[in-house]
Amino acid sequence: MLVYGKNVLKDIEVKKIRRVYLAENFHDREIMNYLVNNHIHYFYRPKNQLDKMVERNHQGIVIDMDSFQYSSLESSKGEEFIVALDHLEDTHNFGAIIRTCEAAGVKTIIIPKDRSVRVNDIVMKTSVGAIDRVKIVLVNNLCETLKKLQKDNYFVYGAFMDGEDYKTLDYSGKKILVIGNEGNGISNIVENTIDFKVGIPMEGKVNSLNASVAAGILIFEMK
Repeated sequence: MLVYGKNVLKDIEVKKIRRVYLAENFHDREIMNYLVNNHIHYFYRPKNQLDKMVERNHQGIVIDMDSFQYSSLESSKGEEFIVALDHLEDTHNFGAIIRTCEAAGVKTIIIPKDRSVRVNDIVMKTSVGAIDRVKIVLVNNLCETLKKLQKDNYFVYGAFMDGEDYKTLDYSGKKILVIGNEGNGISNIVENTIDFKVGIPMEGKVNSLNASVAAGILIFEMK
């Protein structure tokens, strides 16, 4: 898996780094010391070659790391608060939600395998290291997974534009917050598993929020 950027390098566990590629004119002393002190193999390459490797602003550094390892649902057994993403598509939103979960102490995010964002270089960069402290669980069927967790006494909240004011609810007990797709919201089949619809009242002319912003508001209220 190829990721990039100076900050990303330091966010990755050293043992996960296979090798690092640097632009031929790269001369960041701090980064070079980090590579040497951690015994990380590095190689110089022409900048245009790095451009072809990631096709983004790599800052002259591309990291070849182990493929991301998703967690099992069983590894999250007993956790009080879980976030589930119903076919989220935007990688920046995903990365931002991972950061929010880590900051709020939420340790698990569930995503479905099909038609959903996955962990990639953009998610790694946007999450700014938080992804190593939050478990990402990849499931075959989100609806069935929610039903399974409900049998384990989880109460499922879904984020809806017309949901009940999030400030008026009691979030005690084990709970799951479901955030829907950026354009279509929570799908009908997943909606049928929701125990309660929660919403964020809008007072301005804007009638909806970015998925990661809405998630941030609700996560910190529910935690």
